[in-house]
Amino acid sequence: MAMAATVKVVLGSIAFAIFWVLAVFPAVPFLPIGRTAGSLLGAMLMVIFRVITPDQAYAAIDLPILGLLFGTMVVSVYLEKADMFKYLGKFLSWKSLGAKDLLCRICLTSAISSALFTNDTSCVVLTEFVLKIARQHNLPPHPFLLALASSANIGSSATPIGNPQNLVIAVQSKISFGQFLTGILPAMLVGVMVNAVILLCMFWKLLSVEKDEEDATAEVVAEEDVTSHRFSPATMSHLTSLNSQEWSSTLESMNLHSSPHVNGNTDHVSNLRNRMSSSENDIHRVSSGGIESTRNSNASKDVSGDGSSQMKEESVASRRIARSEVSDSTMMMNVSRDAVFVQSSEENEGKTKKWKRFLWKTSVYLVTVGMLISLLMGLNMSWTAITAALTLVVLDFKDAQKCLEKVSYSLLIFFCGMFITVDGFNKTGIPSSLWDFMEPYARIDHVSGIAVLAIVILVLSNLASNVPTVLLLGARVAASAAAISLADEKKAWLILAWVSTVAGNLSLLGSAANLIVCEQAQRAQSFGFTLSFWGHLKFGVPSTLIVTAIGLTLIRG
Repeated sequence: MAMAATVKVVLGSIAFAIFWVLAVFPAVPFLPIGRTAGSLLGAMLMVIFRVITPDQAYAAIDLPILGLLFGTMVVSVYLEKADMFKYLGKFLSWKSLGAKDLLCRICLTSAISSALFTNDTSCVVLTEFVLKIARQHNLPPHPFLLALASSANIGSSATPIGNPQNLVIAVQSKISFGQFLTGILPAMLVGVMVNAVILLCMFWKLLSVEKDEEDATAEVVAEEDVTSHRFSPATMSHLTSLNSQEWSSTLESMNLHSSPHVNGNTDHVSNLRNRMSSSENDIHRVSSGGIESTRNSNASKDVSGDGSSQMKEESVASRRIARSEVSDSTMMMNVSRDAVFVQSSEENEGKTKKWKRFLWKTSVYLVTVGMLISLLMGLNMSWTAITAALTLVVLDFKDAQKCLEKVSYSLLIFFCGMFITVDGFNKTGIPSSLWDFMEPYARIDHVSGIAVLAIVILVLSNLASNVPTVLLLGARVAASAAAISLADEKKAWLILAWVSTVAGNLSLLGSAANLIVCEQAQRAQSFGFTLSFWGHLKFGVPSTLIVTAIGLTLIRG
């Protein structure tokens, strides 16, 4: 493509530069408006400067990519609601054999979950689990946070839904989900293992520290707290043998533990307690009357010596007390039966809720598996993800507003602005001219050409971010490879996906997943940790270069 007019080149470069600065450094002092607003500003400037027309700007927005991104985000929200990531967190510490085993588990879990549920989602949810586990084992969280972020980036390269740049590649290249997976999966698996080995070598001494006894005891106590149960119906046996104070405290305990939706049963228990109190007052009055009558009888005996009258009065008082005790015992038995009925109804209602929750969670998992199977069968990825998302909304049978509010609409808007900005920059002719200069040295039918192409992608992904790099280079790299063969065209797309994704491990600013882990770790309550830029760079440079090089040898067209 020839260079555009000088004015258009200059103005288009200015608009793209503003977008790039705000995308890479969203909090710059002179204009701290953030990435999303920065992308819209770049898009608006492209139209105002007449680099592209308004119609061209709208046409530049790739709706299939936005639909696929929206659908996968909604599915991830419902998976989180169904405790999928909670189970992944439990797997991390289940029968752990030590710090090194824990680090390997984090690498594996992070990679697999990122390939299926996107790397950003996995990092958002799993960071706090990793911090808790590191604290329980009395270990510094630094190596585990690095393992989480780096493995999330590597694992997300295996599928089109693993990260945003893969979404772009899958839609533009029309490579099916299954072909994408089989093409990169070997490189991803080996890359995760190599990444784990590098982490173990760098932090071997740190991971060899044994856990203190106090921390081990605290962990056991914490586990007991988690598994301890509340009020059990078994304690309601032999209620008639309780005295009045014990019975009252039992009713109080049952009233406190009853759920809010059984207010009617709670009021019934309160009525039973009032009946019991009034009965106790009657017993007290009867007993007092009997004792007073006995005293009067003794006095009359002293005066009149009428022994038979005293015997009759004592007999009447005894019969009254006996009848009162029998009535009280009968009432206590009735109260006991009513209380047991209330407790059993609460228990049955709790079981019903538990079964409904279990069936709903199973439905969420089945829908997700069905979505993955449909993607492997080659169905349209965008509509498959949207269909799965709407199916989960219907199955939830509740107002979906709370779940839909968790979708990152700012990311969707960012993509819209980025599509327009990159399309405008492409129309200046600058990217085409640079690629024409590099193309003879970056042909993928030679080892040296693959190395040069990988370096170009690696550098641009860290300078301009990975998604803009894919948008700038994708069509050009594919066209150059297509001139060789169709197999090389597919391989070029997969190389672009692999290198642009793994390149995110180079520095802390290389990918959104790194920034998410850093931010989540810093904000975590009670056990926050700050992941520094240089601390990440010491690990990121060797890991990125080694994993990228090994993966390139395993990718096939």
